[in-house]
Amino acid sequence: MNAKALNESIVAILEKKQELRALDYNDARYDDIEEELHDLEDDFNEEYGDELEDVLEDVHGKIKSDADILLPTAYLASSLDGKELEEGDDNEGVWVESDSFPGVEMRLVLVANPPRVLLVLADQERVLWKAE
Repeated sequence: MNAKALNESIVAILEKKQELRALDYNDARYDDIEEELHDLEDDFNEEYGDELEDVLEDVHGKIKSDADILLPTAYLASSLDGKELEEGDDNEGVWVESDSFPGVEMRLVLVANPPRVLLVLADQERVLWKAE
């Protein structure tokens, strides 16, 4: 997997998400920007879906989670700056349960710069995979 190209794709999606969040639903550009975001996400899943699914299977295995593996875009953070992660935003990534951490709320999040999958617990983050 080309880590540089993967990172560029993640960054493009996160920038488009930020652009969309900055608009009001009544903004004339909203629907066009939303469509551009969906196109970027579709292209991302098509380009990296199979490889990232394998990565996500390994990650789920590391934490002993039998949760369903979703499309890679479901795991994407919502911004480049990680502010939502720092603030404990419940909408980041995908909630998972783990036999390794029973009763602990956690999420898997795909972030950029460099591309990596984080395990986000209440007060910490652990890198479970990093693109090379």
